[in-house]
Amino acid sequence: MKATTVREVFDSLPSKLDQDAAEDLEAVYQFDLRGNQGGQYHLLVHNGTCIVKDGTHADPHVTLSMTGEDCIGILNGHLSGMTMAMSGRLQIAGDIGLAMQLKSLFPNIVERERRLFRNRGGANGGHFLIVGRFFES
Repeated sequence: MKATTVREVFDSLPSKLDQDAAEDLEAVYQFDLRGNQGGQYHLLVHNGTCIVKDGTHADPHVTLSMTGEDCIGILNGHLSGMTMAMSGRLQIAGDIGLAMQLKSLFPNIVERERRLFRNRGGANGGHFLIVGRFFES
């Protein structure tokens, strides 16, 4: 089941961390979220572990500012982080390289969906097509 609130998204992060990708990393990610799903959270990644805390960190390595709804959309795979940053809906301050590394730290956060569609038209009516939707940010 996909997370539908900012709290659910952040609560799910520690269990979805790729420990190998985070093995030698020490980073603090600050999330400043606006709107109905707004709030402030920081993510501490240290030697293959991840801790999420409410509030602001005194000295984050990177700060990501956006609406809470956009944060959910990015982390659930419905919105592209790159596109959001280029459009100005996502602002990044600090180490942009760390911001870009988030996707590799949490490769399993986006659920891979498979749908089964029945093709009802054409000469091969009645055959089944399996279509995979893989979301990339």
